[in-house]
Amino acid sequence: MARPLREQFVLATVLLFVPVAAAITWSAALTYNEQVRELAREAGVLASTVGAFVDHGAPEAADEKASLDDFLGKIPLPSGSEVMVTDRDGTIVTDVSQPGATRAGRTYGTAKVARLPWTVSVGIPTAVAWTRTSPVYVRNLGLSALATLVVLVIEALLMRRWLRSLAHLERSADRVGSGDLRTPPHAPMPSREVENVRDAFRGMVDKLREAREAIARQVAEERRMREEVQSLQRQVIRQERLAAIGVLVSGIAHELNNPLQAIAGFAELLERDARVAPDIRSDLSLIQRESARASAIIRNLSRFGRQQNSSPSPVQLREVVASVVELRQRKLQEQNIVLEIDEHSRLAALVVFTELQQVLLNFIINAEQAVLARPESARRVTIRTTDQGGRVRLEVEDTGGGVPVEHESKLFQPFFSTKPAGEGTGLGLSVSYDIMKALGGTIGYRRSDGHGAIFYFELPGVAPTEQGEPAREAPAPHE
Repeated sequence: MARPLREQFVLATVLLFVPVAAAITWSAALTYNEQVRELAREAGVLASTVGAFVDHGAPEAADEKASLDDFLGKIPLPSGSEVMVTDRDGTIVTDVSQPGATRAGRTYGTAKVARLPWTVSVGIPTAVAWTRTSPVYVRNLGLSALATLVVLVIEALLMRRWLRSLAHLERSADRVGSGDLRTPPHAPMPSREVENVRDAFRGMVDKLREAREAIARQVAEERRMREEVQSLQRQVIRQERLAAIGVLVSGIAHELNNPLQAIAGFAELLERDARVAPDIRSDLSLIQRESARASAIIRNLSRFGRQQNSSPSPVQLREVVASVVELRQRKLQEQNIVLEIDEHSRLAALVVFTELQQVLLNFIINAEQAVLARPESARRVTIRTTDQGGRVRLEVEDTGGGVPVEHESKLFQPFFSTKPAGEGTGLGLSVSYDIMKALGGTIGYRRSDGHGAIFYFELPGVAPTEQGEPAREAPAPHE
């Protein structure tokens, strides 16, 4: 099991003190041996001094011993020293020994007496060598201990910085591990190497955050694409259904027109009969008008429902307005929405009639839904047509709440809708934009003076009779 960094440093310092202490002890032993050799030399010098004294001393042995004792008393010998004089036969002539040491605990030096056949031996205790060595040994050992203590204090200060920095890195790693990928705060490090580790860690966190954001964007994009695919699938189903309805409407339009024409024809014949009473003639006129209106509605439905490729032809805006209003008039009346038509356009546009119907129908349906949140007295939709500089322009204005500013730039994007889920596909304005772009026109939005919305389109104008086909007159909307 790994030990804490602080404990490892303390243990390393203490272990470092052991060889230092051993080296100091070895040095002290060498010094002690040198001191012992020095004591032997000093003992030899003292022996020579004593021998010279004896050589010039009294001629008698008794006097020699007395003089020697007196002389030795004047020499400062270390405690426990010994001075011994022996003759030729090894007989001790004199022996002066101080208490405190044995013969085995002394270092001896010898000298010969020139005048007499005597030998002088001086022994100095080896404890003197230790006494001379121990202060140096103790001093060195104390300095080593003091140096170790200073190193420990310095290590403690350095370890405090190291541990604080490592704790910061550890906290940052824990935070990243818990999912917080914000860039760790900058903190000073004790060394360049640890700074490199910190910077590398911060860079790794930044890359992880960028990777997570990229994954989140990818997931969001995949979700959006999946929703678009699902919406497209629903739209395809709806388009297929509408196509089927268009085929059905086109099929039954002919079947309905025949009886309507018969009803209108017999009503006209009866109206011309002189035997018919005047009050019945007014009813017959009403039958003819309503039959004509029903025929117009069926004709517009049939035209709008046809899914076929048509060539552009000159179409006047009032024709398109009349056909779409004919389809929406009843719905507008049911919702108490006042429809105003302000027509001033005289030029035609080279377009496909049904495509222009689809654009205007999208405008009107959006306007209807926008004004439903208003009181009934404030529900108003206005259709305007004008000619401006050789172009035809159509506007649909409503008295609703308008489009929020943050949504204005997204109005013509596919699948964007401000309507509740299930009430719109977000494709109406997008399809209208594509239709206008294909026809060489422009389409847009602006806020009205009454805080409602105005959707408009412009197209290049042509003469109503261009291409040899006169502009078609649409019946006026039913009042």
